[in-house]
Amino acid sequence: MQDHLIRVVTEDGRLRAAAADTTQLVREICHRQQADLTARVALGRLLTGAALMGCLLKGNQRLALMVEGNGPLGRLMVETDADGSIRGKLQNPQADLPPRDDRFDVAGAVGRAGFLHVIKDLGLKEPYRSMVQLQTSEIGDDLAWYLTHSEQVPSCVAVGVELDSEGEIAAAGGFLVQALPPGDQEQLAQLENRLGTLPPTTSLLRQGDDARRVLERVLAGQTFSVQQQLPLEFSCPCSRRQISDMLAGLGQKELEAMIEEQGGAEVTCDYCREVYRYSQAELEALRS
Repeated sequence: MQDHLIRVVTEDGRLRAAAADTTQLVREICHRQQADLTARVALGRLLTGAALMGCLLKGNQRLALMVEGNGPLGRLMVETDADGSIRGKLQNPQADLPPRDDRFDVAGAVGRAGFLHVIKDLGLKEPYRSMVQLQTSEIGDDLAWYLTHSEQVPSCVAVGVELDSEGEIAAAGGFLVQALPPGDQEQLAQLENRLGTLPPTTSLLRQGDDARRVLERVLAGQTFSVQQQLPLEFSCPCSRRQISDMLAGLGQKELEAMIEEQGGAEVTCDYCREVYRYSQAELEALRS
């Protein structure tokens, strides 16, 4: 089944929720990033979180999430848009950390101290930027903290990645539930208790559930209407023209140094790992 997301609102208008299956895009992006096992779980969680938050975008709006901790992974960066196109990268894709208590040590790989940065391009003059301290470094908890305390929308975020015996991505996905004004504390308490009894989303996906069925379990007993169904996919908008413009912007001195010292240039996109090669003649043309 293709990666997808579904967004719903409960009939009483008090909750909105989204669930996503991100298995294929997480698999592809982690492969491109050459991420080790712990890094795959960490990046996969952030990719899923971006997909869930991205479903609230409209038109040409874009969202970027950056986790910057003091752990071995360094900086994790994910970008998405309103159409479900997602890309991501890792500063250091080899965390080289052993599991703790039979679980991948995502918090240790990210680092116990650091920040979550949220950048939204809403089509205004300047992007909206916000930053909060990491609370647990488990990704889902930190996204929920940001939404609840910075955007003032009580939220629950569950994101997960499950690997098979070969270390490949077997399942990735998650869900987001938000309380809408005026809110119902009793309803939220019941929801929180129910979520604590649910199997991991990845387990549900592996047994054949899709995003809608996940939400039916999350919102058990409540009627909801579907607001959006969206395919999700890895996509990187880099291009040779974009790279050429970047090289031309370096200035004549740097281009001359490339020509004299290297006889050309090779530029690799950090996200998709596509390699763009330039001959001496092509660099000279950019210099003129």
